[in-house]
Amino acid sequence: MTDHEVGVLAIGAGPANLALAAAIEESGSPELAGETLLLEQSPDIKWQRNLLMPWARSQVSFLKDLVTLRNPQSRFSFLNFLHESGRLNEFVNLGTFNPFRWEISDYLQWVAKSLEQVNIRYGARAASIEPVHGADGLLTGWTVTLTDGDTIRCRDLIVGGGRDPHVPAVFADLPADRVIHSAQYRTRIAQTDRDEPLRAVVVGGAQSAAEMFMALHENLPSSEITLVVRSVGPQNYQTSKFVNELFFPSFVDRFYDSPPEIREELLSEMRLTNYGGMAPPFLDELYLMLYRQKMLGPERSRVRAMTEVVAAREEDGAVVLDLRDRTSGKVEPLECDVVLLGTGYDPRMPALVRDLTAKAGRPEITVSRCYRVDLGDAAWGAVYLQGVNEETHGIADSLISVLAHRSQDIVDDLLSRRGVAPVRSA
Repeated sequence: MTDHEVGVLAIGAGPANLALAAAIEESGSPELAGETLLLEQSPDIKWQRNLLMPWARSQVSFLKDLVTLRNPQSRFSFLNFLHESGRLNEFVNLGTFNPFRWEISDYLQWVAKSLEQVNIRYGARAASIEPVHGADGLLTGWTVTLTDGDTIRCRDLIVGGGRDPHVPAVFADLPADRVIHSAQYRTRIAQTDRDEPLRAVVVGGAQSAAEMFMALHENLPSSEITLVVRSVGPQNYQTSKFVNELFFPSFVDRFYDSPPEIREELLSEMRLTNYGGMAPPFLDELYLMLYRQKMLGPERSRVRAMTEVVAAREEDGAVVLDLRDRTSGKVEPLECDVVLLGTGYDPRMPALVRDLTAKAGRPEITVSRCYRVDLGDAAWGAVYLQGVNEETHGIADSLISVLAHRSQDIVDDLLSRRGVAPVRSA
């Protein structure tokens, strides 16, 4: 067991903290960069690791990469990644703004390897986080204990690990080996016999549910697959250019300055721009697949719309789901072997964040415009939250769209608290 000390410790080496690392390296402060460490629990970096299907695309323009909207001249841009990887001509020839998901994943790993001052520690998972107080009682930093027993002390903590998976209560009593959340999909499916004739039920009407529904046809070619959707049917995201302005970094200020009740109304109205829907081209592919099955066979798939799961249990070696037809109110059982949940993520702050702020004596989590948790004006140490601030910073907070500018906001605050003037990129 070893003990380390850094100035800034970022938990998670996904897009949010990699964007921050790039911004720190370009901040003009080698001291800040040299004292920054990212922790990544996996042995490498992959984007949406368990939904990394070869045909899955990003719904966001490649120009909204980790850096371009902050600094178009940055060496960490997606275009520079393509250039240095010898892929630029082929990508340009595709004529698209939407890369494949695996291309974004490769880009993130390239950024990680391209960092020259900020360090990344792989295979490192935080087991506990404790606040550190000085003799005067003021919070001076944090001690993070890893699962291998090592400890890392830091002044500032950046949490960028995302939200906790949401498993609806109706499925809570099912055995763990019968339930696969989208956050586990590829790992769990790889452990399943490809030729086993399973009856699979996918629950959810969003992109992750539809991608699992599509992927099961390749991963388990002998399976029968049902997609259960509570709404009137799978729906497109709202994608008009007017609506997309809600993902501009400039909209964050307008949203943050709005009263809480207005923010709540806006989030509700904006829901179909990111949740409960699918990318239009992918939705067309899904419909065409079902059409071909109906006309040419074999018909191994079906979509049950306007249907909700009201109970779930294991019975006589099978999982039994009680499905309620919302139009008639009729409830009927459906037997299956495995349930796949495209039910998204818990809207609450992650358990890790709730735990560490409670230990710091803050019963409520309040986040500033620069993403710093309110720990009291006199606190020397700080904690910043990335990707979980939709209630205060808008629906784009969990997406790639605002990463570049959010990183700059956090870096400016880190430097300001160290008495260093930020250096803006040309």
